[in-house]
Amino acid sequence: MKLYCLSNDPNKPCHILTFREITMMLDCGLSMQSILNFLPLSTVPSNRLSNLSNYMPNDVDPDLEGELKENGERVFVDSPPEFNPPLDKLVDFAQIDVILISNYLCMMALPFVTEGTEFKGRVYATEPTLQMGRLLLEELVTYIELCPKVNIASQWKNFLHKLPYPLSESFKPKSWKQIFSMKSVNASLSRVQMVGYNEKIDVFGALQVIPASSGYCLGSTNWVISTKHEKIVYLSGSSTLTTHPKPMDHNALKNADIFIMTDLTQTPISNPDSMLGVLCVVVGITLRGGGNVLIPCYPTGVVYDLFECLSIKMQELGVAQCPMYFVSPVADISLAYSNILAEWLSTSKQNKVYVPDEPFPHAMLVKNSRLKHFKHIHSSGFSAEFQEPCVVFCGHPSLRFGDAVQFMELWGNNPRNCIIFTEPDFDYIDALAPYQPLQMKVAHCAIDTSLNFTQANKLIRDLKPTTLVVPECYTQPPSSAPNFADYMIESNAERNLISYKWGEVINLPLKRKQAQVFLDNSVALKIAPVEIKNGVFLSTLTGNLNVKDNVVNVQDVGPSCLGKTPNQVKYEWGTINITEFMQKLYQEGFSDAKLENIGTNSYMIHMLEADTIIQLDDNNTHVLCNGDDEMRTKLRNIVMQCLRKF
Repeated sequence: MKLYCLSNDPNKPCHILTFREITMMLDCGLSMQSILNFLPLSTVPSNRLSNLSNYMPNDVDPDLEGELKENGERVFVDSPPEFNPPLDKLVDFAQIDVILISNYLCMMALPFVTEGTEFKGRVYATEPTLQMGRLLLEELVTYIELCPKVNIASQWKNFLHKLPYPLSESFKPKSWKQIFSMKSVNASLSRVQMVGYNEKIDVFGALQVIPASSGYCLGSTNWVISTKHEKIVYLSGSSTLTTHPKPMDHNALKNADIFIMTDLTQTPISNPDSMLGVLCVVVGITLRGGGNVLIPCYPTGVVYDLFECLSIKMQELGVAQCPMYFVSPVADISLAYSNILAEWLSTSKQNKVYVPDEPFPHAMLVKNSRLKHFKHIHSSGFSAEFQEPCVVFCGHPSLRFGDAVQFMELWGNNPRNCIIFTEPDFDYIDALAPYQPLQMKVAHCAIDTSLNFTQANKLIRDLKPTTLVVPECYTQPPSSAPNFADYMIESNAERNLISYKWGEVINLPLKRKQAQVFLDNSVALKIAPVEIKNGVFLSTLTGNLNVKDNVVNVQDVGPSCLGKTPNQVKYEWGTINITEFMQKLYQEGFSDAKLENIGTNSYMIHMLEADTIIQLDDNNTHVLCNGDDEMRTKLRNIVMQCLRKF
């Protein structure tokens, strides 16, 4: 079994697992850290951005002129943003048999994998993963296509060594790609086959795959990959916290031979509950002071919990009259769809459906006009409905495209306003770099509900895997807390710990030792077991071996298969009784045979007249007779007569 790591970001995982001649992709996350090196895309031309001075390093090709812009101490690429797709050099995507998607945040690179690569495999995901992933992909493509750039910068990638940080440390920029089209998105999503929790999926007869709830977001799963004799667990994006998704299924993950763990928390030193409390306090203070709050976010996921918690807190703080706006090309679909996914929700949310009532309070907030949703800020009706102070939820969390760019331009110079970062995917300092100098207040309240290292270590102890496989960065403390060993996966003598990094191919200690074979009734009836030792039986078997879709069948072929009937084929076994052997030698005329004991159950027999030596022990018989084939055959027959047969 081999594991290939195709992603440099453990929170946007992409792996290839090969086992039993099946090539399986585990998630296809899209690393978006690269877009922080680009200038924001603005739907309304920004004088501030267009007037930034050009940056030109010394002694470089003049073709680089105009590709780089400088703002303060940072240099940005003036070009459509580019993304870092999964590595495509280690594995031919056309050879992939199956893709397993854990959650909608881990499928953003699917069009890069399935389109234009001759991919012919199957893609499995739950219904919420497919539908919410569609919303994220549609929003991403729409935001970028709304702001096309005429010029595409590429020369800067040849001069990284002469560029300032962080451009100088860009990760494989020549492999970066521009965003795919909606046509590619729709084509890739059309390949997805929807599955339910605990549904057993047969993979070409070789493997069985079962999705188990991971508790992280709507429809998120951990994958259990098994045969009759081996069990592999792939854990990605899991949570033990009580939020709106169905709780994590622990039982399905126990006692795995191989346990692959990735996508743990990006904020190991902060607690989601405390961050949510800080966020509510900051919103209350800002609104009371007459300021506006901007929360750049994804159109699904934690934002549902933010609507619920903020609406309650704003009521308590006496600022419930301040409206909340949800601005996204897919805002209406996201709000509507989340309320019809009852089977994927926690028990408390499910119970509301049967009352009947909406499982999420945002439906009531929309009815009461406390939460208003629009596709864009230039949508009809937005200007008429918009009033300040307010709270705005909109994309994109990177602040490189989307309506968040316009709100930054509108509100950035007012110190009464505040921007609150809740998504952990992007460093807020890097996200704000193109907008400096900034006067609005900044709050960093990253809410990451995925497993922290304490929870992960406890989970591992409870699940008792034989071999644990994790990214290399999980085996050492984070750079933000280098002296805290609690923020890493602990090693333990009870299990084998294997780490990996980007671009690496590792061999996992799992080899097939047993396999299941089906016998035709006619073949099974001819089996005549012989007990060779206490509790152990053997039998010969003659048949036609048929292997199709990794299912092995032995079929009857009749008595003429070997030119003799199966009963005439005998197999010898056991050890030689030395007394019986010596008697048969004398009976065959070897009267001068002399026996010498040379060790425990080890003998040497000398026959001077025949010029032959026979050496016997528990497992071997050696006959030395100077090339006399007739003598050798005669002695062989005597040896075979002394062995038992079945």
